[in-house]
Amino acid sequence: MNKIDPNCFVLSIIIPVFNEIDTIENCLNAVLLTAFKKEILIVDDGSTDGTREYLKNLRQPDIVVKFHEKNQGKGSAIQTALDNMTGDIVLIQDADLEYDPSEYPSLLKPILNGNADVVFGSRFLGYGAHRLLYYWHYLGNRFLTTLSNFFTNINQTDMECCYKV
Repeated sequence: MNKIDPNCFVLSIIIPVFNEIDTIENCLNAVLLTAFKKEILIVDDGSTDGTREYLKNLRQPDIVVKFHEKNQGKGSAIQTALDNMTGDIVLIQDADLEYDPSEYPSLLKPILNGNADVVFGSRFLGYGAHRLLYYWHYLGNRFLTTLSNFFTNINQTDMECCYKV
């Protein structure tokens, strides 16, 4: 792990999108406000609610939009973005704003300081939960996280987290 100069890297922000017309504009506005040199890669995964049309009309120099003709799933949308990114560090941002782009500095800090190669977000650490989890969902998450930690020898607190850097 090497320390990275915070002024000399490009952050590739991947936003997989499927039927997010109600949130995509707010998401992009929040992401654009982040104070990093960045490229934003949006992959529309076959939206049918007007998201596709909204994205076709975007005119931002640091936003690249790719389209899947039919829904192929979030993983496929992320892979399409990874195949087209040029940045030094990759961050995955959900379009529904479940996670706040103002948290990017906290997520990037361990990587920039050379203390980590990868960072996973957690809804159970730091600033508190962002969304109330249903009891059974919480228990299922805890069980799967414990099982994953056992088999991978990684100490995660929220295996189902969405932020990955």
